[in-house]
Amino acid sequence: MDASKLNQLKHFIEQCKSNPSLLADPSLSFFRDYLQSLGAKLPESAYSESTGVERDEDIEDLTEEHEKVEEEEEEEDDVIIESDVELEGETCEPDDDPPQKMGDPSVEVTEENRDASQMAKIKAMDAISEGKLEEAIENLTEAISLNPTSAIMYGTRASVYIKMKKPNAAIRDANAALEINPDSAKGYKSRGIARAMLGQWEEAAKDLHVASKLDYDEEINAVLKKVEPNAHKIEEHRRKYERLHKEREDKKRSVRGSGAVLKLRLPMRRLRSKSNHLPVEILEACLGDSQGLVACLGDSQGLVACLETSILAKS
Repeated sequence: MDASKLNQLKHFIEQCKSNPSLLADPSLSFFRDYLQSLGAKLPESAYSESTGVERDEDIEDLTEEHEKVEEEEEEEDDVIIESDVELEGETCEPDDDPPQKMGDPSVEVTEENRDASQMAKIKAMDAISEGKLEEAIENLTEAISLNPTSAIMYGTRASVYIKMKKPNAAIRDANAALEINPDSAKGYKSRGIARAMLGQWEEAAKDLHVASKLDYDEEINAVLKKVEPNAHKIEEHRRKYERLHKEREDKKRSVRGSGAVLKLRLPMRRLRSKSNHLPVEILEACLGDSQGLVACLGDSQGLVACLETSILAKS
């Protein structure tokens, strides 16, 4: 079934729900008869015709006017220009160095390798304390090669990359740490801080919250205080424009739904003048089932022609 035609039927039904008196229109008596044949209970307003006399010209004018409105809605620029979000906090340019050397997880780690890995880590920590970050990276890379199953080693090297303002390298190491140990607080912490450096505020907040739950420390709390306000602003901004887009789509659907009703009124009025009553059996013969009704609503002229053919066949 064509989705657009199904939507037209939905809009028509919504119009009838909000204003049952639409069904009192003589041109829609066929539809009212059909509903009654199914056992539907209609409100009194569905039978009370308007005291005013509606002319064909009036309906034509309304239809033309509505078509202009519909065209204007369709031609309206769908792109909603979003305003910038005022964010606070320092970020840095993303590093584009080649990926750092990672350990081979298939290597069997012996006790000797573990000990040697720990010694390399100690050297790295000494280098960090002396501000020799490149040397620390070299020692930690050696430690990772000797023990590629250690999430702590990857997490430690990630923290050094953060000091070197290389957030992408830090994220790669943090991801490696989390692959080894999904509960690595150091992995979430390093990745959260690195993402904050790149301005990925929402992702950073998520990682830092997890890190805080696993192993709270003051550094995580300090970074969160800078990250969370930006994350909240972005979330509110996104919701605002999602709401605007939804309102625009709802308006367009409403216009199209009203148009579907108007397009049926004049042909049904003229058809009624040929036959004062459209028996339910004719409607059923014409439409067959509810799917047929959906198809016909998308083409009011086709519906009229179909009904005229049925009337002639019955006469």
